[in-house]
Amino acid sequence: MLKTLFGWIGKGLAALVGVVLLYQVWIFAHVLWWIDHDPASTAFMKAGLERQQQKNPDAELRHKWVPYDRISIHLKRAIVAAEDARFLDHEGFDVEGIQKAVEKNLKKGRLVAGGSTISQQLAKNLFLSGERSFIRKGQEAIITLMIESTWSKRRILEVYLNVIEWGNGIYGAEAAARRYYRKPASALDRDQAARLAAMVPNPRWYETHRGSRAYQQRVALIKRYMGSARVPR
Repeated sequence: MLKTLFGWIGKGLAALVGVVLLYQVWIFAHVLWWIDHDPASTAFMKAGLERQQQKNPDAELRHKWVPYDRISIHLKRAIVAAEDARFLDHEGFDVEGIQKAVEKNLKKGRLVAGGSTISQQLAKNLFLSGERSFIRKGQEAIITLMIESTWSKRRILEVYLNVIEWGNGIYGAEAAARRYYRKPASALDRDQAARLAAMVPNPRWYETHRGSRAYQQRVALIKRYMGSARVPR
C-alpha cells in the first residue's frame, strides 16, 4: 500500500516536472522568435484589455509598434536613466539594486521591492502577471537569462519601449507620445521624454496625477541624469 502510494507520488512529481519543462521550452521558443519578429501582444497587454473590457466590452488598446530608430533618443536616455542606469553594463541583473531590494524586503517582512532591471521588467511584461511572489520572481529570472543570452541590448530596449504601459489601455512609446503630446515618438523632446519616463512605475495613476509633487520631483531627477545615460546605438 505504502509502496503504491509513493509510486503515485513519484509519477505525479515527474508529470509536474515535465509540465514545467514544457512551459520553459514554450517560453524560450517565443524568446527566439522575437529576436527578429515583433510581439503582437504581451501578458500585460492581455490583462489590460481584460480590465478595460470589464467596463466597456468594445474597448481596444492603443498600441502601434515603431522601430528603434523611430523612437526619440531623449526617450531612450530618459527610460534608461529612470529605470536602469547600468543597463549596458549588466547581464540582466543589477546586483547592487537586488541587494537593496532584499534589505527592504527583509525589513518589511514581505516582498515589496524587486530591484528589477529593464530586462527583468520586459520578461515580466511579456509573459507574467503583475503579482508579487517569490515563485514569480524566480520565473522572471529564468526568462531574463533567456532574453539576455539571445537578444542584443538594442533589441531589449526596442521591445521594452514598444510594449510597456503608459496609462489605461496605452502601450508603447508611439501610442504614449500621441496620447499625451499629439506627436510621434520620434519627435519627443527632452522635457516630454522625461515626463513620459516618470510615468513608468505607476502609469495608470500618473495618467491623471501628473500635477502631483512626487511626479514633478521624479521628472526633475530624470532630467538631471538622462544626459549621461548610455543607450544602445
